[in-house]
Amino acid sequence: MNWLDLAKLALRSISSHKQRSLLTALGLIIGIAAVVILTSIGRGIHSFVLAEFTQFGTHLIAVYPGKTTTFGLSGATISTVLPLSTADAASLENLDHVLAAMPMVQGNARIEAGNKQRRANVFGVGAALPQVWQLKVDSGRFLPDDGLDNPRAFAVLGSKMRTELFGNTHPLGQRIRIGSDRFRVIGVMQAKGQMLGFDLDDTVFVASGKAMEMFDRQSLMEIDLLYSSETSAETVEQAIKRRLIARHGAEDFTIVTQNQMLEKMDSVLSVLTLAVAALGSISLLVGSVGILTIMTIAVSERVSEIGLLRAIGAERGMVFKLFLGEAMLLSLVGGSGGVLLGVALVKLAAAFVPALPVQLAWNYIVAAFAISLFIGIAAGVAPAIKAARLNPLEALRAE
Repeated sequence: MNWLDLAKLALRSISSHKQRSLLTALGLIIGIAAVVILTSIGRGIHSFVLAEFTQFGTHLIAVYPGKTTTFGLSGATISTVLPLSTADAASLENLDHVLAAMPMVQGNARIEAGNKQRRANVFGVGAALPQVWQLKVDSGRFLPDDGLDNPRAFAVLGSKMRTELFGNTHPLGQRIRIGSDRFRVIGVMQAKGQMLGFDLDDTVFVASGKAMEMFDRQSLMEIDLLYSSETSAETVEQAIKRRLIARHGAEDFTIVTQNQMLEKMDSVLSVLTLAVAALGSISLLVGSVGILTIMTIAVSERVSEIGLLRAIGAERGMVFKLFLGEAMLLSLVGGSGGVLLGVALVKLAAAFVPALPVQLAWNYIVAAFAISLFIGIAAGVAPAIKAARLNPLEALRAE
């Protein structure tokens, strides 16, 4: 009996017990579908977060006050840490290969315009923000480069903030109050959307010096630098370190390149995707138990059939292949059905819930399908061996 004959016989045996075979395959179908759905959500979140980090460009370096790595220094030494200032930002902007440097301070304040008011994020930034963060002005202009000492009380509104405060009224030239200070609106930004929980459209942009006074801060929260694409991030990072050490007298700051941020985020999110895949794989183990149980029952129910096959000349190897083929066929049907069901559900989710980031992770899908086949083989081996070892005379006598 060749492999084709064995496949036909295994298919006929499975089809003769449709309900039992369907319930057996259902365990694998649900398991594979769970892996497909969970890994698609994990991969979607992975791509979504990385896209959020790169929407401002890919040649950015951020400098933060304070050193994140400790060296066992005393508390007295910590007090000598100098704050990041707008003068530091101006100095870094003069470095080779640095295209623009932008100081940044962020806080929350009450915004008032006429009889309307709301609380929102206020970003204290520099004139280079449109270039560094790749934002565009919709109307008016962005903050001018007024220098460090006396920035003017100008404000630029996000698109949502403009609508909330002024409706259909033209906001340029209008006065608003931020906290206790008054500002004149000189521009409105184009819609940008959210970035990791921050709604950049529901914000107000003012000069960093004004924001430091408003929030009573002695240091910038960060300095963002845009560097030339023809230069490596490591070269610019070393130049920044040398310049700030010369200005501060010590390395009391932290430099984070965008590549470092992306690598860390990528590793964390890859672990997340692997974790949800492992969670979905638990269902595959349940499916393997189902196949093992059903095939064991099938051997017990078909003792006389096995005896007849052995009596007419079937060798033990053929009986083993027959029952193993049934297990493989069940796992093949279950795996294929699970992949089709999972992909269909992911496509439906993408169509009807566009806010949910999903992306098919084909490497995990192929791995899950291969594992389902392996599970079918592994679960079918023990019953197949039991069937092959039955004594023909005793099997016939069981009739």
